[in-house]
Amino acid sequence: MTSSSSALLELARRYGVAAEFDDWTGRRTAVAESTLVAVLEALGVPGGTEQERADALAAHDRQYWQRSLPPIVVGRATVASSFWVHVTHGDPVELTLHLEDGTERSDLRQLQNLRPPFDLGGRLIGEATFELPADLPLGYHRLRLQVGEFHTETPVVISPATVGLPTRLGERRTWGLATQLYSVRSKNSWGTGDLTDLTDLAVWSAAEHGAGFILVNPLHAAAPAAPMEPSPYLPTSRRFVNPLYLRVEAIPEFASVRHRSRIRALRAALNEHADRAPTIDRDAAWRAKRTALEQVYRVERSAGRELAYAAYRARQGRSLDDFATWCALAERHGADWHGWPQALRHPANPEVADFAAAHPRAVDFHRWLQWLLDEQLTATQATAVQAGMELGVMSDLAVGVDPDGADAWALQDVLALGVTAGAPPDEFNQLGQDWSQPPWRPDRLVEQAYEPFRAVVNMALRHSGGVRIDHIIGMFRLWWIPKGAAPTDGTYVRYDHDAMIGIIALEAHRAGALVVGEDLGTVEPWVRDYLRERGVFGTSILWFESDESGGPLAAERWREYCLSSVTTHDLPPTPGYLAGEHVRLREELGLLTRPVEQELAADRSAQAAWLDELRRVGLLGPDPDTDQVVAALYRYLGRTPSKLLALSLADAVGDLRTQNQPGTTDEYPNWRIPLTGPQGRRLLLEDVFVDPRAAALCDVMASITAHPGQARM
Repeated sequence: MTSSSSALLELARRYGVAAEFDDWTGRRTAVAESTLVAVLEALGVPGGTEQERADALAAHDRQYWQRSLPPIVVGRATVASSFWVHVTHGDPVELTLHLEDGTERSDLRQLQNLRPPFDLGGRLIGEATFELPADLPLGYHRLRLQVGEFHTETPVVISPATVGLPTRLGERRTWGLATQLYSVRSKNSWGTGDLTDLTDLAVWSAAEHGAGFILVNPLHAAAPAAPMEPSPYLPTSRRFVNPLYLRVEAIPEFASVRHRSRIRALRAALNEHADRAPTIDRDAAWRAKRTALEQVYRVERSAGRELAYAAYRARQGRSLDDFATWCALAERHGADWHGWPQALRHPANPEVADFAAAHPRAVDFHRWLQWLLDEQLTATQATAVQAGMELGVMSDLAVGVDPDGADAWALQDVLALGVTAGAPPDEFNQLGQDWSQPPWRPDRLVEQAYEPFRAVVNMALRHSGGVRIDHIIGMFRLWWIPKGAAPTDGTYVRYDHDAMIGIIALEAHRAGALVVGEDLGTVEPWVRDYLRERGVFGTSILWFESDESGGPLAAERWREYCLSSVTTHDLPPTPGYLAGEHVRLREELGLLTRPVEQELAADRSAQAAWLDELRRVGLLGPDPDTDQVVAALYRYLGRTPSKLLALSLADAVGDLRTQNQPGTTDEYPNWRIPLTGPQGRRLLLEDVFVDPRAAALCDVMASITAHPGQARM
């Protein structure tokens, strides 16, 4: 940076845009001026010239002093927190806190604030600081400011100091099965795994093997038009669910369909196609399932069912209407709203309302699908808990959405559409990652009092006893990449982590749920300490756990409040990893940044170190086969203090192929790999239930998490 860029640096600082950062090797790296300008532009801040920068700084000052109250005040229970008030200098103020339960508080103490008044167009604006009492109840409250005849309000969020463990779990440790649901289907599902399959998998793992939770891939909605996006981490919406996961026959109205035999024949033909196809064909599955669902939709509902549907629509409100309208529009104009007629590109345009009014059944069909999903998800969670799970379903919240999808359309005013989110280079993705997703605009989140974010979190917790939040470090800072730039040419943008984690904590408290943050990758050291303080669990993957010398981290040094597992969906299943599949695949796809011989040597060295560690603690003999190594690795998890342990379903059955290779889209069939055994034979859910390898690994997990006197034989 040159001295002439001081205004740009100050502008970047005010908007939380990093002008330099430490890379994964610890090297301090300066951000290019062109990146800063592009990222500020995505925040609606012109900064290309010195005059634009000066004007933007002045506008930032005016915006701050024009506000009488902050857009939102976030505090923690048992901790006094402060906020500012802006009024004409010298004016007396009256503050009243309207609590969620209907009561009022006015005992807000004024603190000393020596900041001088600000000249706002000839009017001196003074700033006062007040303190919220430490004994406020948890919840969403309203703060009212009265100055003479003028009054205004702002929301106040009081979150738990810490999330805490769900009552059913207490201080015990437990284990769960991690599954990519779409990849494991049963004889009665429709080409892909569905919610009935998830329920059955939960019951089997809980009743037969003592599992306490089932961690499932994000079930977020995909666009209803072909080609359906295969990645569960690139959804069209995080506020709604993919109807591909519906079980048609579990819908109450299915019993009244006239020609049920035709629907069953449709399913049988689809499953024959699925048996022959080398990868999962979501488009074929959705075409068949949609045809069946349309027949069920035509069935008249009972009076009670109509009341339930009306209540669901009322609860979901405008967001459901927007989503259903987008789906109906996508079926007619394609799934990329940027290519729609101009008048339809914003949900507030009158032409969108005209379309919904002209196509009521098309829109209502998609509302109805979400109601059915809500019902089936509710049943899945209830059944999992009844089967003995302490947590039940652990949902997975993706980091973002498809830039062309429903949420990007409905929430375009709160998303940064001129950049994409991703990750800088690290040890395992040395070219960096571009996830192609528009990130939240931190300034717009604040202006909207985090309501869009709260809705996403609420949906993730609505039908679960826990949630895994993908890339939770994005609540602190997120890597923004200007459109058209390489992932290496991005920078970090800061978010108000106290507000975002506070809302997560409050929603989890109300749901009685546990929160797991995926905190892998390049993480500032203090972030993990903060998350632990707030009661958010971390994530540990065995292959990534290393000590100061780069060797395996001894089990006793692992984190206690953590979800620990051997592998993750971005790596091959453990049998494939042991065979070097991850190196071979990256070499084949041109993703390595050093010669393959070096990668293989480094991988063999790392694996040898882990095998030595397993032998050191007495878990492995001298000449083990693959199954014995896999079992020993999972037993090693039992030596750690981690309260949550996860077994990959792919590991349980001996699968070899990875579900996702980061850095690729169609170069590899990401998220389209059906569950198979070690010989590559496709497995149905019924096969899993009688698979001796799966039973043996599940029993390993049960034994290492058993409480004294409850060890399973």
